[in-house]
Amino acid sequence: MDDVVYSTQFDGNEWFVIGLTVIGFAAIWIVPRRFSPLQTTFTLLIGVAFGLVFDHTIEVPPFDFYDLGDHSRYELFDMISYIMYAPFGYLFIYGYERLRMFEFMTIIYLLIWACMATGLEKLAVIAGVFHYKHGYQWMYSFPIYIMVLSVHLLMYRLAFARDRHQRL
Repeated sequence: MDDVVYSTQFDGNEWFVIGLTVIGFAAIWIVPRRFSPLQTTFTLLIGVAFGLVFDHTIEVPPFDFYDLGDHSRYELFDMISYIMYAPFGYLFIYGYERLRMFEFMTIIYLLIWACMATGLEKLAVIAGVFHYKHGYQWMYSFPIYIMVLSVHLLMYRLAFARDRHQRL
């Protein structure tokens, strides 16, 4: 497989990743502390883990729907880019806990976050973070985000259900 080169400079895609990561961690730093160290670690790391798993699922053959970063081959900055998913996971659970989502409102909350994630992905495409192939389009990611966010929330609730009910 040939290496497709999209850029050879430190440019928009790297700045997008750095900017989104800095803004995300700044938001985490600004919001009041709500989680135990274990919950904080869980919410940060699960965002990165889901980013790695789901991106690599559709980024590599047999699907191969997009390339990440400056080259079609994997680079060091591609690994660094997964850090930008950490604040997203934290803030998703933070909002869920803060707003005390239950039942039908959880569905609305998931839809709002899936829309935000899809919008951020569209901006990432414009910045050159993702390079779609084989007819893939940014809107195809919406159902993937619904699934990922649902599993993320389910895992969080299963892991910390007792803590959640004690605070209510």
